[in-house]
Amino acid sequence: MQALRKVAAGPGGLAVHQCEPRTPDDDEIMLKVQCAGVCGTDMQIYHGYGAFAQRVKLPTTLGHEMCGTVVQVGKNVKHIAEGALVSLESHIPCWHCRACRTGRSHVCPNTRYPGIDIDGTFAEYVTVPAAIAWVNPAGTDPAMAALLEPLGIAVHAALEGSGVSGQTVVVNGCGPIGLMNVAVARYFGAHRVIAVDPNPLRRAIAEQMGADMVIDPLAHTPNDVVRKVTAGEGADVVFEYTGNPQGALNCFSMVGALGDVRWCATPGSPMEFDFGMWRKGRPTIYNIHGRRLWTTWEAAAPLVYGNKIDLAPIVSHRIPLEEGVRAFELIVAGKAIKPLIMCALS
Repeated sequence: MQALRKVAAGPGGLAVHQCEPRTPDDDEIMLKVQCAGVCGTDMQIYHGYGAFAQRVKLPTTLGHEMCGTVVQVGKNVKHIAEGALVSLESHIPCWHCRACRTGRSHVCPNTRYPGIDIDGTFAEYVTVPAAIAWVNPAGTDPAMAALLEPLGIAVHAALEGSGVSGQTVVVNGCGPIGLMNVAVARYFGAHRVIAVDPNPLRRAIAEQMGADMVIDPLAHTPNDVVRKVTAGEGADVVFEYTGNPQGALNCFSMVGALGDVRWCATPGSPMEFDFGMWRKGRPTIYNIHGRRLWTTWEAAAPLVYGNKIDLAPIVSHRIPLEEGVRAFELIVAGKAIKPLIMCALS
């Protein structure tokens, strides 16, 4: 089979290789991958920076956002049948630690990941634990099903803390999940949704996803704009997706007193933090990590199945597996939102 792998350390280092599919163990399933999305984590590994890039053992097949068809199941797998169309939860918890035992497996300290600790989904076939498979209804669009995993982060963030209903919210950083967060916040009843991003393509998509206002932080000071439209109060909720120092400063300046900051970004390197700014405004900071298993999936998946939100504008490209490196190059060039790598070659 073909697989897109990280084969060399440092920037780039991707290549399409021929590999053998791995036969599933007793508690695993093998999937024929239909399509898989390129995630920010994949981009960090591509660039060769951050903890995940250091953690990957070379060569490793990248990718974890996907939809595929079950082609083989291990002997202990009873709840998933061959032929089922499934999406994957990207966190593989240990299921035994205190976090897992107390219903918080999404923050299991022993979590492993496809595309990092085991071979991932940019391949014709992938073998994974059956415990992380989410079965989709028959007839689900595979492209939309591949987006359920990142959608879950946006839903988790929107439902955390004070929620979003009736509130002014800012989505700071409009990558794919930030754009999903715009649509999710709108669906769950936000009074006003403001999107902030320097990329004009992303701002245009944010408007399609339901943003009432978009701000170019290179042309306008986001805090000034947000304070103006909120009569000086600031936003009730700010979702932080930029992961960079200036974005973080903007985030804490835009949130109103006693508001919520939902921190969703994974910075590629350490950054300074102004605790004085936090203490002055006293916002509550929520650390959003992945999806609650499986509570968030139960809330997120019906939004797609029932056409409650439209994720189609986020899919900017569909690229054949053998040309998969181009998906990364398009993102680097700022010309792509969410490329899907189409892995079903036959």
